[in-house]
Amino acid sequence: MSLLPLESNPDVLNKFLQKLGVPEKWSLVDVFGLDADSLAWVPKPVLSVILLFPISETYQTFAETQANEIKEAGQTVTPDLYYVKQMVSNACGTVALIHSIANNMQQIEIAEGPFKKLLDESKNMTPAERGELLQKSAAAIMDAHRELESEGQTTANPNDEVNFHFVAFVQKDGHLYELDGRKEFAINHGGSTPETLLEDAAKVCRGYMEREADNHNFTIMALTASQN
Repeated sequence: MSLLPLESNPDVLNKFLQKLGVPEKWSLVDVFGLDADSLAWVPKPVLSVILLFPISETYQTFAETQANEIKEAGQTVTPDLYYVKQMVSNACGTVALIHSIANNMQQIEIAEGPFKKLLDESKNMTPAERGELLQKSAAAIMDAHRELESEGQTTANPNDEVNFHFVAFVQKDGHLYELDGRKEFAINHGGSTPETLLEDAAKVCRGYMEREADNHNFTIMALTASQN
């Protein structure tokens, strides 16, 4: 199965969230800079940070090295973390949104529907089992993705190679986690709190950008409480 990629556009992605049953109180906003002044403009509380970044040889090499180091040293991962493997091509935007919502169910009251049913059914599954369930039985979620594929300012072909990827950052049980459904596991980036999630995630995002100093094709969004 292959989908068209979703555009990194808060207007488009917020429509997707609402189709999944997320209250309008919670929405994505652009993060226009990683300096303290820019981060201060982002409404609080922030529940997740989503990064869209270019896939390159530099990134692939770094990711492989990082995975090997974690395998050798080990890491702490809270059992309450919701992590799902991406089984569907070009679904990284959908997976990033699922990671953002599923790990903040205490704050976000999702309406009854296919998405809430998926989260309830997959609560005690492995990441791979969750990915299989999303692929096989979450038709309504994939349909919502397809409805919004054509929205935004860019056009795409499902057969084209996609050189950009979404990942989500969430705070869970005192740690900052990077959730990328294409990786072998979630990545623990160290201590964090609900109040410092944005700043802590910004540091990791800054590392992505510094490794690609000649590439400016990065987009950062935050899932936050609406100011309306």
